[in-house]
Amino acid sequence: MSATIEKATTVADDFNRHLQKFANKTFDWDAFPSNRGFPDLERAQMRFIGSGGSPKVNDTQTLKPEHFTLSLLYKHPGKYAACHAHEIEEAFLVLDGVLTVGWEDNGVVVEAPLGPKDMILNARDVPHGFRNAGVTPVTMSVMVGVGKPLPPRYVYHPKDVGDELAMRFGARDGQVLPVDATGAHPLQRLMAHYVVRYDDQPLHWTPAGFGRKIYVGEGGAPPSTARKEMFVVPAGVGVQPYTRDCEEAWLVLEGHVTVGWDDNGTTIEKQIGPKDVFVSPAGRAHYFRNDDVSPATLFVVIGTPLPGDPDYKAAARS
Repeated sequence: MSATIEKATTVADDFNRHLQKFANKTFDWDAFPSNRGFPDLERAQMRFIGSGGSPKVNDTQTLKPEHFTLSLLYKHPGKYAACHAHEIEEAFLVLDGVLTVGWEDNGVVVEAPLGPKDMILNARDVPHGFRNAGVTPVTMSVMVGVGKPLPPRYVYHPKDVGDELAMRFGARDGQVLPVDATGAHPLQRLMAHYVVRYDDQPLHWTPAGFGRKIYVGEGGAPPSTARKEMFVVPAGVGVQPYTRDCEEAWLVLEGHVTVGWDDNGTTIEKQIGPKDVFVSPAGRAHYFRNDDVSPATLFVVIGTPLPGDPDYKAAARS
């Protein structure tokens, strides 16, 4: 095998390793051993990048994390997650259903319901829990802002405080408040800065022809480890290859998009669809293009809190 062919094969293999197809993966119903024996805490995890807070850090089917992890969680109606805290920020993006998230402070809980494409960035060291209070399952993406997070610190786990208090995330004497940017309690106002609703975020159109909604970064929730954006890519729109000095991950929410790498003029590309994940490492020239007849929506995670975007240039239309 010539050196040129060998290099191309190596790049293609690397490309395929960085593409995670939803249809080829499985949900793990025992991802969080602390939930064993508590049916109301039942949830399933699908890991794409890193372990995402699960102790199963040696999963060979996931991509090695750098600055963040990315996984999907599936939760049946009536199930909840016990109130806990992390040393790092943790983002929940709702894909399907309605998720209620609660933040706790000394027996007071502030709650926010989140619908599809809404997100909350759970601030570091703030106790939080979530539940599916609806009648349909919830599928959500969870992104932890460090490659190898520490185990969660449980504040109100049913094994310690009983089912009733745990299900309320620690709220005492009915002290449950709605998220409110002008609320009387400081936790209401704090949480409001970290809730991002799709319908409230302006759509900024780029010269390359696709739209961006900022979720974490300037105009969105305050970044501390990674930025997050929503890309809306109309049919026929694409960008020329560009690079970043950190990794960038794309989670497809709607439609289909062609993703690719450019290696000194040689391109490798594939079309991906809903709930597929594609990651480009730092320094790798990559691009996307919508060859379909319908718009595509991508959720984008960028491995740095620092501002700065590439000069997106429109790809030539075929």
